[in-house]
Amino acid sequence: MDFMLEEELIDLMTFCLQTPDAPEVDEKKKRITEVGKEIFNDGGVDAMVAFFFAIDNRITEEISKSPVIFKPLWNGLDDEWKF
Repeated sequence: MDFMLEEELIDLMTFCLQTPDAPEVDEKKKRITEVGKEIFNDGGVDAMVAFFFAIDNRITEEISKSPVIFKPLWNGLDDEWKF
């Protein structure tokens, strides 16, 4: 399941980074938030950090853009996650 969530996040974030003006971006950002909740519920902040580390590395390597701008979408899930 973790692999599927990671791939979904990569697809969602890559789309948003490559086509920021697309009408679907708000819907995809909502899904990024939902996936963050799933990750947090399954493994807490440690899982969120691990996921984002892997996703950031892969997306940055593949398209030369960082998904760090999406970290705030997970704010509020835990006090430790503040971006």
